Amino acid sequence: MTPRRALSILASLGLLASGAVAAAPAQADSAPQEVLFVANNWDGTATVLSSGADLTPVGEINVIPDREQRMREIYRDPIRLAAFLVIRQTVGEGHDQFADDMYTTPDGSSLVVSRPSFADVVSISLATGEVEWRFRVAGVRADHMAVSPDGTQVAVSASTGNRVHVLDIETGVEAGSFPTGDKPHENVYTSDGLLWNMSIGEVNNGFDDPALDFLKGDRVITVADAETFEVVREIDMRDRLDDAGLSHLSDAVRPATFSPDESKLYFQVSFFGGFLEYDVASDRITRTKTLPGVFDGPRNEMVNDSRHHGLTMQPSGEHLCVAGTMDDYAVVVDRATLEAGPLVDVDKPYWSTVTGDGGACVVSESGSDQVTSIDFETGQKVTSVPVGDHPQRVRLGTVPAGWSGVG
Repeated sequence: MTPRRALSILASLGLLASGAVAAAPAQADSAPQEVLFVANNWDGTATVLSSGADLTPVGEINVIPDREQRMREIYRDPIRLAAFLVIRQTVGEGHDQFADDMYTTPDGSSLVVSRPSFADVVSISLATGEVEWRFRVAGVRADHMAVSPDGTQVAVSASTGNRVHVLDIETGVEAGSFPTGDKPHENVYTSDGLLWNMSIGEVNNGFDDPALDFLKGDRVITVADAETFEVVREIDMRDRLDDAGLSHLSDAVRPATFSPDESKLYFQVSFFGGFLEYDVASDRITRTKTLPGVFDGPRNEMVNDSRHHGLTMQPSGEHLCVAGTMDDYAVVVDRATLEAGPLVDVDKPYWSTVTGDGGACVVSESGSDQVTSIDFETGQKVTSVPVGDHPQRVRLGTVPAGWSGVG
């Protein structure tokens, strides 16, 4: 029986209030607290919430405490300054991008953050708010990350360097790296010791017409050995889409999630309102789910080519939760039947993840600066809470017991 479970039982019997068990509360207080971190990309903060569907505010942390130093470096380098301004005007939609993705160290003492506009990954102490280590990625922009199953390493996409770096999460020392297609994006570890990277190609040019698709770059799934970092496989979804009669769909694989047994990969692609199912063993697309369309503008008005951006799997594998970015809704989908539940009105959702207990999904509403939880079983909204400017990635992590922010 876990200490937490024991305390719950004792509390129900009234023993804690009587002081019959004196040492147990101190033991429970020392345990790290599970939370949700929300990356507020445009203001460079992380909002910290409870890990349940109630999303109770816990605290906030500044993830750009070294902003002045970084900006001085950028202003002194014309090439870096040009890149910084291009990121602001293109993928940043007129804003700097300071917090894309984040994970905590295994002991919950530090927060590791990828910062696109600074082209780096940093570790920030949750006790002092200070930068503990910093790693500059190849190229001029850092993007999505993933943490290894044992929590000791973090993988980050260098989106203009066409490379994934794998870093020691405690020290920031690079353990290795591997090349990818153009504009590496999502990273996913699997239990068989592999690391999957999805490259999305150029999403900021104006060549959005299907006839100009060949100008979007080299878009592949790169599968690497998570220990040696050798590339063991490349999957070009163009061939699989064509074989499935889906030649009209883009092959730029966006957010993706595996089934619990990792036999199926579910993924979104650029410009498409829905998702696809890919069978890993047979190497083919087996099902396609088209979701209701609300957005009726032209393709070039889809932000960074993202019609839908955000997909997560309920830990039991029963449901998927989809963020319909340009369609302004989120929806829970039954994985067996692909039947969609009620559309939940949300404002430009940009990510989807699960609560700590697996009972609900959480989507970030980048258009209204809040996050919303949705019950997996009913498909209904539970609650919404305000966060910082332009929330994107939402990740489970831990903080020290009693933590409520820095400073």
